[in-house]
Amino acid sequence: MIRSALRLPLLALACGGLGACNTADRLSQIGAQPVLSAIEDPTSQPGYKPVRMPMPDVQPVSYAPNSLWRTGSRAFFKDQRAARIGDLVTVKVNVTDRANLNNETKRSRSNSEGFGLPNAFGFEKSAGVAAAGIAADKLLNATSNTSSDGAGSVQRAETVTTSVAAVVTQVLPNGNLVVEGKQEIRVNFEVRELIVAGVVRPEDIESDNTIDSAKIAQARIAYGGRGQITDVQQPRYGQQVIDVLLPF
Repeated sequence: MIRSALRLPLLALACGGLGACNTADRLSQIGAQPVLSAIEDPTSQPGYKPVRMPMPDVQPVSYAPNSLWRTGSRAFFKDQRAARIGDLVTVKVNVTDRANLNNETKRSRSNSEGFGLPNAFGFEKSAGVAAAGIAADKLLNATSNTSSDGAGSVQRAETVTTSVAAVVTQVLPNGNLVVEGKQEIRVNFEVRELIVAGVVRPEDIESDNTIDSAKIAQARIAYGGRGQITDVQQPRYGQQVIDVLLPF
């Protein structure tokens, strides 16, 4: 009992200790605008892992004598589109997600069971049955009815249209490019963040060095923010802890 009584306060103190540093930072920024994060190398971030995917066999490059064409070249003149590590490519984010789902399930079942013994070698009128006032043909009668009705619906509409410049962080053996870009915009006391990452084919990059987000494989697109408005919309730490611990 004592351990159970002390478990919740100790857990609350532990959660409070984890958020103490964040609380101190927020208190030091009262009245100030949110600080933009510094420009950083995506490959040096904690947890960054190079992309590894199935690759075809490497084809050796061969040159023909007295020829200006090189095997595997995609253009006769120099291509200004992104092709090497460190090059930039503009990603046109155009996400339009709409979903309308309706689901309804109905089930019904009815059972009826009866049991009687009108004649049993003359013992149907024995003292036990007759005294209880039970008819011999109605010794057992059972009925059951079950029914269930469930309905659910989902309506969702999301639209994100913007552009962000991404950096080529890796060139895969088959020529595909791994890109990653991050954009931060501060409006008053709110910072909006846009993160785009994924694998693109050089052939899908347009002549103006842009690519549509729908052509990015393994796309990871995140759009959110931080600041006063986002802080007000989030529940307090204590409420979040209670929501996790309470079983009802």
